[in-house]
Amino acid sequence: MRYDYLIVGAGLFGSVFASEMKKKGKTCLVIDKRNHVAGNIYTEEILGIQVHRYGAHIFHTSDKRIWEYIGQYAEFNRFVNSPVAVYGDELYNLPFNMNTFSRMWGIRTPAEAKAIIDRQIRESGISEPENLEEQALSLAGKDVYEKLIKGYTEKQWGRSCKELPAFIIKRIPLRFTYDNNYFDDLYQGIPVGGYTAVVEKMLEGIEVYTGTEYKGFLEKCGKKGIVFGKILYTGMIDEYFNYELGSLEYRSLRFEQEEMPDCGNYQGNAVVNYTQRSVPYTRIIEHKHFEFGVQPGTVITKEYPAQWQPGDEPYYPVNDERNEKLFREYKKLAQKEENVLFGGRLGQYKYYDMDKVIGAALDMAEAEAQYFA
Repeated sequence: MRYDYLIVGAGLFGSVFASEMKKKGKTCLVIDKRNHVAGNIYTEEILGIQVHRYGAHIFHTSDKRIWEYIGQYAEFNRFVNSPVAVYGDELYNLPFNMNTFSRMWGIRTPAEAKAIIDRQIRESGISEPENLEEQALSLAGKDVYEKLIKGYTEKQWGRSCKELPAFIIKRIPLRFTYDNNYFDDLYQGIPVGGYTAVVEKMLEGIEVYTGTEYKGFLEKCGKKGIVFGKILYTGMIDEYFNYELGSLEYRSLRFEQEEMPDCGNYQGNAVVNYTQRSVPYTRIIEHKHFEFGVQPGTVITKEYPAQWQPGDEPYYPVNDERNEKLFREYKKLAQKEENVLFGGRLGQYKYYDMDKVIGAALDMAEAEAQYFA
C-alpha cells in the first residue's frame, strides 16, 4: 500500500497540512505518539467544561485569511484574554496598562504614569543592557520589573534574570490606556465546544493512528510493504537525527489539575498569574471562563514550569545563541533528507502562536501542491 504522505504528529500543523493535501487529492496517513489528536491544543470535557489539557490556548490573529480558515471548523465566541497578576496581596491587570499603573502608584493619568516610569529608567543608569534584568529595568523601570516580570520570568526559565540574555525581552508593551485586552489582534476568541473538535473536523476522512511511535511504526510499515511518497515530521528535529549533533534545549511544563464539583467560581477569571518566585506555579487557569460557563462546578489547572528531560513533553525552545547555532546545523542535515519535510514548533525549533502555525502549514501545503503541479 502507498500513501502520498505520512504525517508524524496530529497537532495543529500536521492536521492543517493533512487536511489541505487531502483537498488536493493526496492520500495521507497521520500518526501521533499521544493517545489523542490535537497536540497541545487538546481539550476534553470535564464537569461539562472544555478543559485545556496542556495550558491555556486563546486564538488570536490579525490575518483575515487565517481567521476565515479556522472559522470553517468552528464557531468562535467573544472571549478576550484579560489576565490578572497576583504579587503577594496585590492584584494587577495585564498587560501593563493604566489599570496596572493606577493600582501600583495611585495615579490616574498617562502623563503621571509615564513620568514615574521614565524616572525609574533614568535612575537605573543602564544604557547597554547586558542581561534580561538590565533590559527590563531599562524598558519598564524598577516597580514593574520587580513586581510583575522578575519572579515570573525566573520561574519560566529556571534561572536568574541576570543569567538570561537581554534579547529574550526585545520590548515591553506598556499601554497608557485603560484597556485590559492582552492581545492587539483584530480577531480573538475560543472555539465553542473546544479545540479537539476543530482538529477532528480537519482530519475527517483521513486515516489516523494515535498512541503510535514514529520509528516503531516505520519498522512495521517496512515489514508490511507500506510506503510513503513523503514524510512530514513535526516532532523534535534533534530526536529525528538521534541527537547525533547533541541535544537542543527545551522548557517543559507540569500541570496539576483539580476538579471542584461544588465550587461555581474559583478565581473569577480564566487566567491568573502568580509573579512571585516563591510561589512554585506561574499561573492558575479556570477553564469554564473561556466559554463564560455557568456550570455548578469548576476545573482549575496550576501550571509549573520545569526543566525538560528526555521523555518529558518539550513546550518551549530555548532560543539562545548556543541552541540557535545547533539548530542551524540540524537544519543543514534536514535539507539533505530526501522527501522529508519538517514543520511545527519542534520540527522548526520555533515558538509559534496558533495563527502562525496555521499560516506556516498552509504555506507548506501550497508549496507541495506547486511541486506536484
